[in-house]
Amino acid sequence: MGFFADRLIPDWITKYPLKNLPTDLVAGLVVGFLVVPQSLGYAVLAGLPAEYGLYSAIVPVLVYAWLGSSSVQAIGPVAITAIMTASSLHEYADKGAAQYALMASLLALMVGALLFIAGKLKLGWIMQFISRGVSAGFVSGAAVLIFISQLKYITGIPVSGNSIIGYLTSIQRHFMDWHPLTLLLGMTALFLLIANRYGSRWVWRSWLPKSKAIWAERLFPLILLVMAIFLSITFHWQAYGVATIGAIPQGLPAFKLPYLPDFHEALNLLPTAGLMALIAFVSSSSVASTYARLRGERFDANDELTGLGLANISGAFFQSFAVAGGFSRTAINADSGAKSPVASVMTVLVMVLALIVFSNTLAPLPYALLGATIMASIIGLIDVKTLKDAWQRDRLDAASFLAAFVGVLILGLNSGLIIGLMVSFASLIWQSSKPHVAVVGQLADSGHFRNINRHDVVTFSNLLLLRIDESLFFGNSESVHKRVAQAMRRYPDACEIVLIMAAVNHIDLTAQEMLITLNQELVANHKRLHFSFIKGPVMDRIGNTPLITNLSGSVFMSTMEAVDALKNSKSL
Repeated sequence: MGFFADRLIPDWITKYPLKNLPTDLVAGLVVGFLVVPQSLGYAVLAGLPAEYGLYSAIVPVLVYAWLGSSSVQAIGPVAITAIMTASSLHEYADKGAAQYALMASLLALMVGALLFIAGKLKLGWIMQFISRGVSAGFVSGAAVLIFISQLKYITGIPVSGNSIIGYLTSIQRHFMDWHPLTLLLGMTALFLLIANRYGSRWVWRSWLPKSKAIWAERLFPLILLVMAIFLSITFHWQAYGVATIGAIPQGLPAFKLPYLPDFHEALNLLPTAGLMALIAFVSSSSVASTYARLRGERFDANDELTGLGLANISGAFFQSFAVAGGFSRTAINADSGAKSPVASVMTVLVMVLALIVFSNTLAPLPYALLGATIMASIIGLIDVKTLKDAWQRDRLDAASFLAAFVGVLILGLNSGLIIGLMVSFASLIWQSSKPHVAVVGQLADSGHFRNINRHDVVTFSNLLLLRIDESLFFGNSESVHKRVAQAMRRYPDACEIVLIMAAVNHIDLTAQEMLITLNQELVANHKRLHFSFIKGPVMDRIGNTPLITNLSGSVFMSTMEAVDALKNSKSL
């Protein structure tokens, strides 16, 4: 009850400064008008009638505005949740549009429930275990699939599939079925949208002031939508075989119970719902936390889980499919001057207006324009820069990127994400299993100790100082034992072995047993084992164990204390 009690009347309402109202209203209007074609397109991408994109941008947005963690994040239908919805429900496509829509709402309900439960269980820390490589590789792979899937709208070719192999096979089979006028319209729209997005320096900024050029770039997709509707009506494109979205039901989304599945169906959808919940949370929290830092605001990952979960749960009863925070719409919202969720409320009013007043106006809109809009916007999600950076700085993260990317393309979204996560965790385990163990010496007459291979240091013939730069656990204990043994063979005269534990935050039972064995081996060879710099929490765990009680040497507070006590000792 604490969450609801705290959010019954949010601070942004009770403490709202009226001076922010004009900029909030303007930002909400801008976002609303600009995302109308995007929302229509994402519904089509999800396999739903176009109006469901507007439905998904009403109730969930209001609920998140009330309960969400971010003051400026604009949530709604996004490309990733849309294609994951289509991918997971493709086997239900032949059951009719109404049944399919109820299944999409069921999936949103399951995603929302998982997010809400995770928020109440304080599982926001899970975000830390999704590496940048995995998330970027998954999104990039999904973007490629989304781009290819939209070819059916800009060419007229009936493209279908869940992987790049399926899509390419479908294209090859139906290649001669392309529709000339649809192809002309789709390619023209795609060219104009790409030129607007990536060539604005030449298209707009060469002859407009920077501020006006920015607005021209933002408004161009909306202008293109209006032009397409006008030309479609004027030249009767539908009569020439150009597919249009048709009549949109007038009115607001009705209250409807999602599809009630049997146990087998629910079990089949649960893995997809879990992965969708994970991706929705990672993408939304990434956007929300970024803008929270920029604005000096507090961000709580658990509140984000709860707010996003409730947004999806409530939307599921009002004909919405799964929603998340949108990168582009949040950027536009913030750049347009949004200060609070009042901007999101204004965006909802624009969606309501589109459904009540302009529903018939949108009917002549060609699907080719919606497909081109999604293709142009999705190119930016193919994150080549992250792959380049990872390849230069961290090959293991690059491997995670490629595993997720290739896995998504070949095996589909769910399997690709799982493969990426498995490679990422395997990389983490591999790194932990190869801890850095450095032989160190004293820097001149100071109390500092550094790696002998990197610095000019003083060493002692009877004293071997080894710094362990990793916590000790079952996965790396044997490796540490081997590295210590190798160091002792290189320095056979050392009879006092000091392990510097400053970087060790945990020693599990397997590692303790390894150190006990090491101590026994040293005693058998007339040597002693010592520790320095053991942290308090670690000492609390091992202080009364045989590792310390049977230690042949001593435990020193600092490495300097160990050197002072042992540097003049003789062989045992």
